[in-house]
Amino acid sequence: MKVVICVGSSCHLKGSHEVLVRLQELISENKVEDKVELAASFCLGQCAQGVSMIIDGKLVTNANKDTIDSIFNEQILPYAK
Repeated sequence: MKVVICVGSSCHLKGSHEVLVRLQELISENKVEDKVELAASFCLGQCAQGVSMIIDGKLVTNANKDTIDSIFNEQILPYAK
C-alpha cells in the first residue's frame, strides 16, 4: 500500500509535516512498515482542501494532527494487515 502526503507550501503551512511524522509513528507502532510505503510529494492540486494525501490511488483531503489517527485506522490499517 502506498501513501503519499503533499508537502507543498500550502499543505506544509497547514501541518503536513505533523501528519507525516504521526503517520511514521502509527506505521511503526502497528508494525506495518513492510506493508505501507510512505512517500512525500509536492502539490497534489488540492490547496484549498487542507493537507492532501493519496492512499492507494484515492485522494484524501483535510488531514491534520486531529484527524490523522482516524484516517490511519479507517483507511490504511485494515488494508495493511
